[in-house]
Amino acid sequence: MSPHDDHHAHEEEAEGLRKIIHVDMDAFYASVEQRDDPSIRGLPVAVGGSSGRGVVAAASYEARVFGVRSAMPSSRAVRLCPDLIFRKPRFEVYREVSQQIRAIFLDYTPHVEPLSLDEAYLDVTADLKGIGSATRIAQEIRRRIKADTQLTASAGVSYNKFIAKLASDQNKPDGLCVIRPGEGAAFVAGLPVRR
Repeated sequence: MSPHDDHHAHEEEAEGLRKIIHVDMDAFYASVEQRDDPSIRGLPVAVGGSSGRGVVAAASYEARVFGVRSAMPSSRAVRLCPDLIFRKPRFEVYREVSQQIRAIFLDYTPHVEPLSLDEAYLDVTADLKGIGSATRIAQEIRRRIKADTQLTASAGVSYNKFIAKLASDQNKPDGLCVIRPGEGAAFVAGLPVRR
């Protein structure tokens, strides 16, 4: 957890600012495959086509250590990680799990903006449970996702979607990062520049 996690709701309630959570499932497709096949847990896994012009759709964190990334040609992925285990995508399963996760989101807010099967923005400015703290809501959602799906999610909490999305990448996997009003500019300025 980030050092920002231990602050409470009153620090999040700046006048007129929204409370946004960006939830991003960790290596979603690969994690579902590892969950469903215990024999490949802890091993480098790629979801995608393994032959010819195959492309990696998702890579487990164990595969990422070797430099394997999504959208990478499978032939290059195998050169980087000769022991890479390929699984064919099971989109119907991923959609089902995604619906399970979305149902959890909807317990807290009707304002859910899915970006893909594995990530979404939630506006919890006025949450349905009256919790008030976006940080506490994010913690609760992550706990429920883990309990209900045996998968981990990372979350970013902030006052706009842009910062929340950047924050969700900070403590992956299974992490939480909170950027409060007044911290956004310094947070963005401190991020590494990527090509």
